[in-house]
Amino acid sequence: MSKPKNQADPVREKVRVIACGMIAREVLAVNAQLGQDHIDLKCIDANYHHHPERIAPAVERAITAARQEGYQHIFIGYADCGTGGDLDRVCAAHGVERIAGPHCFSFYMGNAAFEAAGDDMMTTFFITDFLARHFDAFLIRPLGLDRYPELRDTYFGHYERALYLAQTDDPALEDKARAAAERLGLAFERQLTGYGDLTAALAPL
Repeated sequence: MSKPKNQADPVREKVRVIACGMIAREVLAVNAQLGQDHIDLKCIDANYHHHPERIAPAVERAITAARQEGYQHIFIGYADCGTGGDLDRVCAAHGVERIAGPHCFSFYMGNAAFEAAGDDMMTTFFITDFLARHFDAFLIRPLGLDRYPELRDTYFGHYERALYLAQTDDPALEDKARAAAERLGLAFERQLTGYGDLTAALAPL
């Protein structure tokens, strides 16, 4: 039976957000703050950040799948994230947009503020709420630091500080972020950023 002309197709009215698993909780939190109920979130494995060459192909596959499901409106919940422009080429080929910025640390801080900080960020290791929660699983074990702690200086010797960009004001997460900085032998700083430019990126959807 055909659908009445004045009855909207719910898939076509929804927006498929294809996002990095590292920001899934934050995307949902922003949507809740904005009162949005038309966002359909599809996450890509956060561990691809250890293999940025996999991000653009994975996003392209997810875009193709979303089109096959009938989604007309798609938004990419990634910054460039080390793809060297490959993600932008995928977005351009499929006529979709992504979050502006080089990485999530930048858009959490605010891309303008991050750019203005310039060289101050070159020796900074960033921690987000996600990384504070999953520090061992996402960083320590994949890098082998649980088995070879002597590699710490090889990976992190050029950093001077760990800056916790806090999306939420959570003392328990701050404690975890501080412990992560100590484990890496870095001075600890905290900046409560909230969701930064992520909110502005998702609001128009």
